[in-house]
Amino acid sequence: MAKINLRPWRAELRQERQKEYLTVLGAVLMAALALWWLISGAIGGGIEDQQSRNRYLERQGASLDKKIKEIRELRTKREQLLDRMRLIQDLQGNRPVIVRIFDELARVMPEELFFVQVTAKGSSFTLKGRAASNEQISQLMRNFDQSPWFVNPNLLGVQSNKGGYSSFDMLVGQSRPVVGEAK
Repeated sequence: MAKINLRPWRAELRQERQKEYLTVLGAVLMAALALWWLISGAIGGGIEDQQSRNRYLERQGASLDKKIKEIRELRTKREQLLDRMRLIQDLQGNRPVIVRIFDELARVMPEELFFVQVTAKGSSFTLKGRAASNEQISQLMRNFDQSPWFVNPNLLGVQSNKGGYSSFDMLVGQSRPVVGEAK
């Protein structure tokens, strides 16, 4: 007897190919999903790493801004302290000068002449005084000319009083003698 295959082999072959196709399609789909998951994870990790670096840089930038602000404040304080030190040094340096000025005023004053008021403004003095005669006022002006501590004596006015004394107003400038020149 002849063997006749009555099975639907073509339908089975088609079903088998369809199963293989679906298996390959499932495998490709699984591979694509795995690849997408790996790439997505790598990109997400990279983004997270970059965001972490950005946050770190922002913190460091804020810290540096605070330090810069502190440095500016310290520089301002330093300048203020230096200005104060210069002022104190100037005051310390000028402290003996005023003593010397008053000492020199006493030296240049002739007999029978006295000051009623001495006003200092900057480096000039306004002197108001009384003298027994005009000759003593002239002597005072000559003494101011010879003094290394005073310059440019200028007599503003002389007025005779009833008591025999003359009142005078005088303007004289202050100078600082060269070292060794002052007495």
